[in-house]
Amino acid sequence: QVQLVESGGGLVQAGGSLRLSCAASGRTFSSVARGWFRQAPGKEREFVAAISWSTGRTYYGDSVKGRFTISRDNAKNTVYLQMNSLKPEDTAVYYCAAKSGPGFEVNTARGYDLWGQGTQVTVSS
Repeated sequence: QVQLVESGGGLVQAGGSLRLSCAASGRTFSSVARGWFRQAPGKEREFVAAISWSTGRTYYGDSVKGRFTISRDNAKNTVYLQMNSLKPEDTAVYYCAAKSGPGFEVNTARGYDLWGQGTQVTVSS
């Protein structure tokens, strides 16, 4: 069984940085894209960033453009989210997800087949 395991969340002051990791474990697993979404209390799940596994093309939500960077390590089957200039409004549970096939845009949660358990990111003001 394949699992996505996130790590790297925590508490940071506004203006600080964090790096999230998402590793796929289990049987051989391939995906067309991997993404990060986040959900704050009382809010809907929000697209953060995604990366094409084959081409490396990246996509970002408007609220994180210029501050967050998504990258991948194909050999380790791991995706990263470097978060800089963090703001209190970035506080949320961050989820890693994998998209195994076409259909739906990469910024749509419904298009993803496999999800991690989530990691909490808290940014204090």
